Amino acid sequence: MVNINKIRGTIGILTGGGDVPGLNPAIRAVTIRAIREGYRVIGLRRGWAGITEVFRDPKADNHDNFIELTEDIVNRAGRTGGTFLHSSRTRASHIPKDMVPEHLKADYHDDINDLTPEVLKNLNYLGIDYLIPIGGDDTLSYAVRLFQEGVKVVAIPKTMDNDVPGTDYCIGFSTCITRTIALTNSLRTSAGSHERVLVMEVFGRYAGFTALLPTMAGAANRCVIPEYNVEIGRLTELLSHDRLKNPSRYSVVLVSEGATFTGSEMLFEGDEADMFGHRKLGGIGDAVSSKIKELSPLFNNGRTINTINQKLGYLVRGGDPDAIDSIVPMAYGNLALDLIMNKIHGRLVILRNGRYDNAPIEIITSKKKLVNVDKFYDTDRLRPKYKSFEFSPLFIMQDNS
Repeated sequence: MVNINKIRGTIGILTGGGDVPGLNPAIRAVTIRAIREGYRVIGLRRGWAGITEVFRDPKADNHDNFIELTEDIVNRAGRTGGTFLHSSRTRASHIPKDMVPEHLKADYHDDINDLTPEVLKNLNYLGIDYLIPIGGDDTLSYAVRLFQEGVKVVAIPKTMDNDVPGTDYCIGFSTCITRTIALTNSLRTSAGSHERVLVMEVFGRYAGFTALLPTMAGAANRCVIPEYNVEIGRLTELLSHDRLKNPSRYSVVLVSEGATFTGSEMLFEGDEADMFGHRKLGGIGDAVSSKIKELSPLFNNGRTINTINQKLGYLVRGGDPDAIDSIVPMAYGNLALDLIMNKIHGRLVILRNGRYDNAPIEIITSKKKLVNVDKFYDTDRLRPKYKSFEFSPLFIMQDNS
């Protein structure tokens, strides 16, 4: 029995970037294990925003910035999707002038401000001994910065793109591809009824795992990924052939949001960029759909093939986690506590070749994790390729960091 009158330390936990199913199970796992081991747990709200905006005054209202977590709180949320701590794309080292907290404006008035000194003071003010950030490569890149500043960090990888370096698996990926397969199958009836090409735009800014793996599983005939610049005429030819072979006269292509085709660049919804320099992607599905319709007469005896164009977007990141995104976050949370109890920090908890492990946190910023095109993508057939599955991990494409 843990002596609850003697606190072993305080752990801070936060979720940053896009929401995915599996975040709440991870928070739950960390909190329950930590409390039972004698730790106090502070939930930092809104990603890096909460810890950046803390007002270091006992009389200040900081309820928007942090909360002490209990078993009751995390049990209520632990089986649900999203993140009850909320999230943001705040980057504390790059805060625009108009987003500097009011109580800090006298000291920070440049166009872009590095508020890391305030973050360090705030962590100390809250008495946080260990910090567990859960996020993708953007959120965790700032965790690397804090580790370099002396903060004891143990990171957990999360992103439906599955592109955090060093790990084969990121929280949210399984639910994303499960939903992608299910939603694609749901739209087959419409595509078949009207004898059209179904174009589905999926997540994936730089990495094409969310398009490639569902296609490998049979959800689509072809896929377009960011790692390879596709010739749109060749894609139209292949999809027209697939459609003709299908008794229901339809075909399906999954298109990563960050993909491009010959003569085009990444397409964005607008010019505004977030604090990590990323503009919001959008439009590649529209462009591919339009070009397929335009070029289709060349491969269909002069007759136009109409398309169904659907952007999956938040449909694959909302709602409850699937089994894997309930189990893996539980394991990752406990792995993080294993490290902390052994006084180990500066690590990223990971899955590699089917085994739970950990890696140096610096691996997050050391490289990009992308689809190995030579190994997994047929650049002529525009679809996955593979020679053998023997000894491959669960989701086939491992990280080779």
